[in-house]
Amino acid sequence: MNKILTELEDRRSVARMGGGQRRIDAQHSKGKLTARERIELLLDEDSFEEFDMFKAHRCVDFGMQDQQIPGDGVITGWGTINGRMVYVYSQDFTVFGGSLSETHAEKICKIMDMAMQNGAPVIGLNDSGGARIQEGVASLAGYAEVFQRNVMASGVVPQISVIMGPCAGGAVYSPAMTDFIFMVKDSSYMFVTGPDVVKTVTNEVVTAEELGGASTHTKKSSVADGAFENDVEALTEVRRLVDFLPLNNRDKAPTRPFYDDVARVENSLDTLIPDNPNQPYDMRELVLKLADEGDFYEIQEDFAKNILTGFIRLEGTTVGVVANQPMVLAGVLDIDSSRKAARFVRFCDAFEIPILTLVDVPGFLPGTSQEYGGVIKHGAKLLFAYGEATVPKVTVITRKAYGGAYDVMSSKHLRGDYNYAWPTAEIAVMGAKGATEIIHRADLGDPDKIASHTKDYEDRFANPFVAAEKGFIDDVIIPRNTRKRVARAFAALRGKSLKNPWKKHDNIPL
Repeated sequence: MNKILTELEDRRSVARMGGGQRRIDAQHSKGKLTARERIELLLDEDSFEEFDMFKAHRCVDFGMQDQQIPGDGVITGWGTINGRMVYVYSQDFTVFGGSLSETHAEKICKIMDMAMQNGAPVIGLNDSGGARIQEGVASLAGYAEVFQRNVMASGVVPQISVIMGPCAGGAVYSPAMTDFIFMVKDSSYMFVTGPDVVKTVTNEVVTAEELGGASTHTKKSSVADGAFENDVEALTEVRRLVDFLPLNNRDKAPTRPFYDDVARVENSLDTLIPDNPNQPYDMRELVLKLADEGDFYEIQEDFAKNILTGFIRLEGTTVGVVANQPMVLAGVLDIDSSRKAARFVRFCDAFEIPILTLVDVPGFLPGTSQEYGGVIKHGAKLLFAYGEATVPKVTVITRKAYGGAYDVMSSKHLRGDYNYAWPTAEIAVMGAKGATEIIHRADLGDPDKIASHTKDYEDRFANPFVAAEKGFIDDVIIPRNTRKRVARAFAALRGKSLKNPWKKHDNIPL
């Protein structure tokens, strides 16, 4: 028996070494952790249960039968994050460059199937050279098997991808279908075709970092939701994100102990809105003052900064926040902000996370680049997302809510449950000056008359009371009491039950 146990431990030691000490040292020299070190950091101590440690590839071409390494370049299993179950796979770059083989894919598919059956999130730590060339179409088939499971798991369990090295070619499509993608600065990249192919086909000279680095995908393409300085920070932030998320779509948003007064009064909010209606202010300040302990986990912070998306807690329970940001482009909606917010709203709705919408929007961004880029369809995505969402929805209009953008931002007409306004809110088809110049076009040559008409329009519409009179606003609230009113609204909606008509699936304007 002792001999068998010794052999078992020897086999485990070999598997734990992956591609060997030389390759492990090479990984460390690039500032990267090994696949096992990453799992140890991500999960609670001693919680990891590994599957298929000894699984090896079946390829016999190109001398591969003589290069069999236990585990075949990916470590899979389950563990806990702050006591809550997650499934995880971590690609091992020290084994065949983390390339995906038929058996490598089988290991990933196995834990994805288990995650769906048992209702737990899937976290993928990607560090791979792509499909294993020696296996040809078998490795491509393996990718497609993973893709199919990404599709089936979407909206069933949260899926998180962390890009911690190269991710190129077909490999990028699995992360692209997950709910959140995080990257590590300077050591990770994603692209469909690499710099060499780009140069050959288009004659563009570009580096891997410029083509698909963390900065590119967080600021320009919106492919990634966040970028972090190193492996340690990235994994720590993933742990923090998981704390906000339900385990599956049958689970409620998690609630944790909180030490903040739900009725906390923030007197500074009474003066947050400047006297000058064209002067910006920082909407993030309002988000932080509403949140338990001022904790805001922002998503896509570096992309479409004219809108904020992320998670806070109210009375210890996760709430998704969508907020116009007047500091950037006056908080207008445009193509990028509409896409960003629509995807976030749909994620929240899929996983029963209540949505808080903070509104200060002067309309949609005008211009040929927006119209040619399809702002109509992209704006409709956000409209569609809010309209189909059945989760509790609370809206607070702080200042401007003009035109179609008023409708889009979780208005009462899109089944908003509680719609509040501050006394500084202006709810109208457009600003007073523009409206006056259209209504009183005949008086354009008389500045005094136009000024008088403008003041009349402001007195009539530059306030929330017309909308309140019609029941489109449930109450006009004192800014300093916003946290209390919003928290009570969500508390009242905990038992909300709303179902959309049966359909196979909707056809969102993509």
